Amino acid sequence: MPVKKSSAKTTRTTKPPVQSGGSTCSAKHLFCNDMIGKIFLTLIGVFLVYGIVFVGTLIRNNIRSYEHIGEADKPERLITIEAEGKVTATPDIATVTMGLSKQGTTVAEAQEQNTTIMNTLIERLTALGIAKEDIQTTNYNVYPQYNYTEEEGQVITGYNVSQNVTVKIRNVDISSQVLALSGELGLNQIGGLQFSIDDTDVYIAQAREEALKKVKEKAGLLSSQLGVNIVSVVSYNEYNREDGYPPYAAYSEYDSLARGGSVPSVEEGSTDIILNVSVTFEIKE
Repeated sequence: MPVKKSSAKTTRTTKPPVQSGGSTCSAKHLFCNDMIGKIFLTLIGVFLVYGIVFVGTLIRNNIRSYEHIGEADKPERLITIEAEGKVTATPDIATVTMGLSKQGTTVAEAQEQNTTIMNTLIERLTALGIAKEDIQTTNYNVYPQYNYTEEEGQVITGYNVSQNVTVKIRNVDISSQVLALSGELGLNQIGGLQFSIDDTDVYIAQAREEALKKVKEKAGLLSSQLGVNIVSVVSYNEYNREDGYPPYAAYSEYDSLARGGSVPSVEEGSTDIILNVSVTFEIKE
């Protein structure tokens, strides 16, 4: 009897593939957390080191301060050296006051006489090369003239007008020509002739250089003789003065100038620019 074969179908169950994404993400998170932890620990370590150094510095400073409690501060050892520098210079500026006083029966009459002559003076000064900004009116007065009698008492007899200008002469070679105008124009108020130096800074610098050179020489000598060393400059002071201005020459020749006489030869002479310096040094053995 024939045997029937039955064909049995074999059923295979296919499992879905296991995704590894979750494990990968977890590994990344672990790695990130590990790095953050290391950085955090490093920062804590750095702060601890700085804290230890800071506390150690405070302790050291306090120990040093305790060591000096009860001890007096050691005074600085100082030495002061003074010197003088002098430079002789020739004045390059002359200044003089020139003016006129005129009388008249009225104010207008006196003013007219005064103004005519003073305006002529200014014109002559500018013709000599003196700039208008170097001519300055320094005085202008109008006052009455009185006469006293027993019958009428105090009576006004006229008026006086007085005007003065100060002239700065930047070319001292024409000083004599400026003074000659007093006699030519009949000025009766002349004075205050003096000479000066327009820019003294150059001469002060030269005097300072000379003074400091002396200070340096003295410092070296004292250092050798006293057996000490110059450490540093503690302070520096200076003051200057000018000596040797000529006298007021115009007053001595006033009469001859007012009468139109000969003009004196004006000499500007010389001026000494003197600078005194004082330098204080710290010294040690």
